[in-house]
Amino acid sequence: MMMTIQHISAFSNGQLGGNPAGVVICDELPKDKEMQKIAADVGYSETVFAAPVEDRWRVRYFAPEVEVDFCGHATIALGAALAKHAGPGVFTLDLNHARITVEGHFSETEWGASFQSPPTRSGPVASGVLNEALTLFGLSSTDLDMRIPPAVAHGGGDHLVLALKDRKTLQDMKYDLEQGRILAMREGFITLNLVYGETAQLFHARNPFPLGGVYEDPATGAAAAALAGYLRDINWPHDGHITIHQGEDMGVPSCLQAEITPERGASIRVSGNVRLIREPQIWEIK
Repeated sequence: MMMTIQHISAFSNGQLGGNPAGVVICDELPKDKEMQKIAADVGYSETVFAAPVEDRWRVRYFAPEVEVDFCGHATIALGAALAKHAGPGVFTLDLNHARITVEGHFSETEWGASFQSPPTRSGPVASGVLNEALTLFGLSSTDLDMRIPPAVAHGGGDHLVLALKDRKTLQDMKYDLEQGRILAMREGFITLNLVYGETAQLFHARNPFPLGGVYEDPATGAAAAALAGYLRDINWPHDGHITIHQGEDMGVPSCLQAEITPERGASIRVSGNVRLIREPQIWEIK
């Protein structure tokens, strides 16, 4: 069985940056162990697999070490790839625990997509978990911007949100990957989302992904959706949208746009451009 793996960087800033994803569009999904092996060999934070089922696409996401239920940047990459494959339009995606849509576009001048996230929700962080997270990053409570209290925000998966008072503290972020993995696995955190609000609508973010064995992602659409939903929950003056700059401190500048409707818990629309990293790769499953 032969399949083609596309290498697409999502949420790119022009022809720079973005978060690489493997994209596999196939007639039938491979077995679990094969998808996991492909994702590990590709080596990106996620590889997405999609196969047509009636008028929809069955979609699964694999990090190098584990399957995840939803991945925003891989969804943007997939939506863009489907637009190139089948023409621009809206595609319905059946995930493990949700049905969402992604709208892809492709032209000579622009290539990208917008997805509608799963429903959002948020809640407080247990004090013991918060203290463990602060210790992990070498932070104290005085480093936090309490206008945006620590929270567990959900937008297809749970993300720990820590808002910081200043950009320099965010720039200096460091942590132990193994300790982060232990925390993330125990609490079910897809990512650990550290953010700094430069203005009410402009955020800078760093997004460790220890659950997947990745020190840091340069662009994370699922975390962007979760953050946007949380800002809505706390009545943040977002004015219906936020822009998130991520990856700058990694030297991989990325840009994510999130549109926020007034309805609490509703889907968040997350948009970004993509770029081709390299030519598609042919993979044989024996």
